[in-house]
Amino acid sequence: MSKGVLTFFCGKMGAGKSTKASEIAREGNAVLLSEDEWLASLYPNKISSLNDYIEYSSLLKPQIKKLVQSILSLGTNVVMDFPANTLSQRDWFRSIFSEIEAPHSLVYIDVTNEICLQQIGKRCIEQPERAATDTTEMFEQVTKYFIAPTSEEGFNIIKVAQNA
Repeated sequence: MSKGVLTFFCGKMGAGKSTKASEIAREGNAVLLSEDEWLASLYPNKISSLNDYIEYSSLLKPQIKKLVQSILSLGTNVVMDFPANTLSQRDWFRSIFSEIEAPHSLVYIDVTNEICLQQIGKRCIEQPERAATDTTEMFEQVTKYFIAPTSEEGFNIIKVAQNA
């Protein structure tokens, strides 16, 4: 039986990763897993800083990895709306697909900081519950760690440029 394809995303905060993940999952009849949804459900009102996010996200990852590997092994595609914005985050994704020899796609959404900040502003209006963490300050803090993927990393990269 062939394995499902793992699709995951790289892009700055506000770049449109969640929107693109939903679109790809819908079009590809894939299972969509959203880190934001898992964190909000399992750890409600616990994440108010970057350190909180790192702590709770790391608690999720071992179980999510097992879940994704089992779904992929059954031949079902998985779209993960989890960030692959740093080398260590991408290494985690690599471990998921490489350990079971599943195909993958890394969707890199390349947009300017200005577009990201505009989209974050819109998101705060549409989703007021995110206004506490979706701030310009949080964007600047998180963006300091952002590293765009390179071909040398060996991923199947699909680059998407978004315009406002």
